[in-house]
Amino acid sequence: MRMRTRTLILGIAVVVILAAGGAVVLAETSKPSAIPANATVITVTGATVRGSLPAGFEGLSMEFRGLEAYAGADSTAINRVFEQLLRNLSPNQQGLLRIGGDGTDWTWWPVPHVAKPGGVRFDIDRNWMGVAKSLAQTGDLRLIMGINLEANSSRVASAEANAMLTYVGASHIQGLEIGNEPELYGSFPWYKAANGTHVRGRPASYDFSDYLREFSTMARAIPGAPLAGPSTGSPTWMQDLPQFLRAEPRVRVATLHRYPLKHCGKEPLVLTIGELLSSSSQAGLAASVARYVGVAHAHHIPLRIDELNAVSCGGQRGVSDTFASALWGLDTLFELARVGVDGVNFHTVPRTINELVSSDLSGSQWSSHVHPQYYGMMMFAQAAPAGAQMIRVAGASGSLHVWATRARDQTMRVTVINEDPRRARTVSIRLPQPHGTATLERLSAPHLGSTSGVTLGGQTFGEKTTTGKLTGTPHLDSVKSNGRSYTVQLPPASAALLTAPSS
Repeated sequence: MRMRTRTLILGIAVVVILAAGGAVVLAETSKPSAIPANATVITVTGATVRGSLPAGFEGLSMEFRGLEAYAGADSTAINRVFEQLLRNLSPNQQGLLRIGGDGTDWTWWPVPHVAKPGGVRFDIDRNWMGVAKSLAQTGDLRLIMGINLEANSSRVASAEANAMLTYVGASHIQGLEIGNEPELYGSFPWYKAANGTHVRGRPASYDFSDYLREFSTMARAIPGAPLAGPSTGSPTWMQDLPQFLRAEPRVRVATLHRYPLKHCGKEPLVLTIGELLSSSSQAGLAASVARYVGVAHAHHIPLRIDELNAVSCGGQRGVSDTFASALWGLDTLFELARVGVDGVNFHTVPRTINELVSSDLSGSQWSSHVHPQYYGMMMFAQAAPAGAQMIRVAGASGSLHVWATRARDQTMRVTVINEDPRRARTVSIRLPQPHGTATLERLSAPHLGSTSGVTLGGQTFGEKTTTGKLTGTPHLDSVKSNGRSYTVQLPPASAALLTAPSS
């Protein structure tokens, strides 16, 4: 579905130019107009909010079983569609993929003469390691890889880590993440015994001090490798991050998890799009980790939210799988970058409501279905390239969110998000200095609850993509400035990216 271009400026000529990806349709204005009286005035001040965004800021997180489901089981023929979808999130830079999640403690590298731990459901082998290595090599990725802690065995942890270092290679590993959300070990069952009873990995009294002691034991069994942790999503356990980093100087990446909405209880919860797009799910989520940025940086290491998605425990239909999640993800990435977070990995699990992309193999042909949330992530990758600085913005409020970046070449990019499902917005964007004619790329869908029909710059992945690239004719608005101001109209439930190259 192609979005119809709207403009407030008279005298329009449609210009078609040829670009590397084919024809680009520009709706070009012949002259700028005065700022409409009903416009919300946004001022980009030029003051820097944070330093340069690091390479690999945005990436994916997956379970151990997910690797071959997404990338394929043949290390000599990696799924190029999935590889391209990863590249789209870190264009022209090295990306970062996290392999962990719940599967961290359900996985092991078989150890001779050691019985398989009760909670282990998946064996990794040399073929799996070969797939991980090939994906890292061809996709230009660094990896954060989980190590089983719930088995509480140094031999198991050591064997798994050594296999990763040997067969994947230390050069591809950013950090080995010991355990996954250990605060839940005493609450959630690890496995079901033969008699049908549920067995927890730890007693209900298990606390942070117990975890730290076990982490240190496992770390001593993994000599020489960089570590990551504490891999917790508990606000209570996050408060112990200073103690954790003081005790474990080999941790090279501090990792936390965040989900704004929970869907893990026994009773079915009814979550709404309104809750997802609330301030508490966006700015509030970022505020919940802001203090820990300083903690990590005081230890000269990055803080990464290496597991994030809209709704925990697989998501909720009608929320996680809608266009609303694209706008939520786009805004939340900026919120996390604003408070100084050094990277974010969105968690995707095959065949769940929270899945971001899928992989299907027919004969020798791979294809993927791309879910709405991914489109918002892709717009962020365009709006915040590696090395760009976030610039202070004034004038946005309510359901209108505005973010600005300045790239190394001085190109200004302003992202405007209208989360109101009914009200269109007219926005006048004033930059700190003249930039000449800008281009406007739109992110849109029929409505907030749409599960299909999403377009980015007039393009789409369609029902299935066999390339991992957007298709269709790119459709951009060309917007001339009125001095230093650009006027943009946003339909309800949409976003737009204004790109103003340096004069």
